[in-house]
Order: sequence, then C-alpha cells, then structure tokens
Amino acid sequence: MSQPSMGSKDWAELLVLSVLWGGTFFFVKIAGAEIPTFTLVFGRVALAALVLALALPFLGERIPTAPRVWLAFFGMGLLNNVLPFSLIFYGESSMPNAIAASLSAILNATTPLFTVLVAHVLTSNEKLTVRKGVGVLLGFGGVAVMIAPKLFGALADGGNDTPVLAILSCLTAALIYGFAAMFGRRFKAMGVRPLQTAFGQVAASSVILLPVVVLVDQPWQYAAPSVGAVSSLVAMAVASTALAYILYFRVLANAGATNLSLVTFLIPVSAILLSAIFLGERLQWVHVAGVALIGLGLAAIDGRLVDLLKARGAGSRQAPAHKPPA
Repeated sequence: MSQPSMGSKDWAELLVLSVLWGGTFFFVKIAGAEIPTFTLVFGRVALAALVLALALPFLGERIPTAPRVWLAFFGMGLLNNVLPFSLIFYGESSMPNAIAASLSAILNATTPLFTVLVAHVLTSNEKLTVRKGVGVLLGFGGVAVMIAPKLFGALADGGNDTPVLAILSCLTAALIYGFAAMFGRRFKAMGVRPLQTAFGQVAASSVILLPVVVLVDQPWQYAAPSVGAVSSLVAMAVASTALAYILYFRVLANAGATNLSLVTFLIPVSAILLSAIFLGERLQWVHVAGVALIGLGLAAIDGRLVDLLKARGAGSRQAPAHKPPA
C-alpha cells in the first residue's frame, strides 16, 4: 500500500503542528522560571485533559470506562507524560545550569533514535538494520558533538557551571519516550481510538501527579506566578497539548504515519526560531553541527532520502531509449 501524498493543506497542518509542539520548549522556559516543575507538569496535563474531555463528544468520541483500559492509560501517562515532561521541564528550567529551550528541543529530537534501540530489544520483528544502525550512530554522534565540549569543561573546572546534568535529563526523557512508543501500541489491539488514548493518558497523568504536587512542590508556599507565566502554562496545555493531539491525529488520518514522522525534523526548527526571536537564544557552532548530524541520522532511519537517492542513481544509469530513424 503506497503512502498517501501530501497536499498544501497537509503541509500547512504539519507545519502548524511543529510550531505547537516546538512552542512547548518556549513556554516551559517562561513558565518554569516561576512555577515548580511538578506543578507545571500537572497544570499542563490537567488543563489538556479538561479541554479534550469537552472536545471528545464534538469529535464523535466517547470517554472509555473499562478498568483494563484505564490501567493502560496510567502506564502510558507515566511513560509518555509524567516522567519525560518532568525531566525536560527540570532540565530546561528548574535544574541549576539549565539548558536553553532550543537545545532541549534538539535533544528531544533524538527520541526516534532511542525508539529504534528500544524496538530492537523489545520486539522480534523490528531489529536493527545496517541503515538504521548508521542512522543511530550519526544521531548519537551529533549528541556527542554537543556534549563533549561541555563535559571536558566540567572536568576542567571540577563540575561547576556546566549543563551536562540538564542535557542528560533531557536525553533520559527521550529514552523514556522510546519505551512509551512501544507501550502505546497496545491500544489499537484493545480497540481504543487514538483521541481516546490522548485524553486517557493526560487524565491519568493528572491523577498520578496531584499527590506529588501536594507532597513535593507545595505550590501554595510560592509567590503567585505572573500573568506571563500563567499564560504560558495555559498555552502549553491548550495549544501545545490538547489542540496538538487533535491536529496530530487529523494529519495522521489524512497524510499517513510516514509523512507525519516529518514533524520530528520540524519541531527543533520551530523551537529554535521561537527561542531566537522571543528569548534571544543563539545556537553555538557545536549545536548546529550536532543538529545536522541528528538530522542526517533521522533521515537515514526514515529511509525516504536513501530511497530517493537510490532511485535517482538508478535512473541516471539507465540507457536512453532508442529513437526510430528519421
């Protein structure tokens, strides 16, 4: 079965989706400066759950009630929301020597690399191929290019003033997303529709995080956040989570999973542009080199670029057709 082609409307929706998800890293930088990590994550998933609960009936979906489905929602919520969101938010805003929003987005783009490795370990039919192996090596080579100068700097100054731990926090989140991708495959077999899964996981995440917020963050002890911080939280929950999920499944239905995977390449671009325009962040040369290697690795894993080059190479080697004599 051939992959659906993408029209201008599909491309526009894909670009909007990349901006919505890329905006997450921008909003975290603003809201995370005033709102504790677990409270910020809870606010994101709880508000998103409320919006999706209201939207589901209008989208022709119902809220699942089966206990086994909700048990799976709690597992998915932990792997796809609670743990990675907390690690990213902490590494980008709360941790000493936190990293820039643009760098956090670049590191998050390694998720497909980790997913390939997790699939190799946990499945019998998705083992590493030469092409995927080359892609993984290129991608992690890009991560190494970005981390190495900071790691050597940390060794030189005794570990002071370096964001290595924040980088590792974001990379751990990407690894957990890889496990979430494997875990999430069960919902199709369970007969749970994608938008139901989107709602269920953020709702379950809210339940998991509420006691953590009360016991750990105790947000009532903090000063009231500014309008900008609250607005960033609301935008992250409504636009970058609830609306993004709805748009995600719309693009998936119209353009297919392979075309949708292109959003992985676009999210860091959106995050970098937003961070440069509104936060004044600038990438260093090692970041540019790193993101280039990660992009090459993702392209190798995706396979379409390789197939295109092979097809063009084969076409150029074909002998020209003989013309009849004039």
